[in-house]
Amino acid sequence: MRLVVARCAARYSGRLNAHLPEATRLLVVKADGSVLLHSDGGSYKPLNWMSPPCVLAVRKVDDAARERGVTEVWHVQHTKSDDRLEIELFEVLHDSAHDLGIDPGLVKDGVEAHLQEMLAAQIDLLGAGLTLVRREFPTAIGPVDILARDASGGTVAVEIKRRGDIDGVEQLTRYLELLNRDPLIAPVRGVFAAQEIKPQARVLAQDRGIGCLVLDYDAMRGVDDVDSRLF
Repeated sequence: MRLVVARCAARYSGRLNAHLPEATRLLVVKADGSVLLHSDGGSYKPLNWMSPPCVLAVRKVDDAARERGVTEVWHVQHTKSDDRLEIELFEVLHDSAHDLGIDPGLVKDGVEAHLQEMLAAQIDLLGAGLTLVRREFPTAIGPVDILARDASGGTVAVEIKRRGDIDGVEQLTRYLELLNRDPLIAPVRGVFAAQEIKPQARVLAQDRGIGCLVLDYDAMRGVDDVDSRLF
């Protein structure tokens, strides 16, 4: 990745025409060929950019541009369209290149598998006296996330989602119908657990006799001390 801080002006032409007057900006040239112009503001969004596939070429400065103080001209041409970005550099304040290597990609916190793992380890969040039977308990239409037993020996089936909506309640309902056909574990009651449960899903769950549990992900992984909160 190449990072250039420079006083520059830019003109984009093709499917749309746009112009950036002279100012100090950050120019980013990525390994995939994309070129982006950023200001010191506007969050993550560049002022203008050219997406790959494109080719960056440095062109000679003509006499008229040199008289205006231009020292270098970048010509960025898209290879599959007539779109082009022309950047005039007046003064380069910084120019560096960095090999970032292969990026592993974004790893999201709070995914359902992690929530399932933590809830199985903290099964008492479902209620006092519960014990874990197993995770990923199989049924004919797929595994239910957690199967547990309560203090009276009753079976509890838990479906876990990051965001709980009606589809999740319907899924748990189908699991319960199958599980309750097995005389070895019936009767089975259900608990719908999620970091956020939508009002419509809560109403449907309650109408079907399914309990709801909101999971506090930070508290479960020990990051947040719920006893020290003001609210």
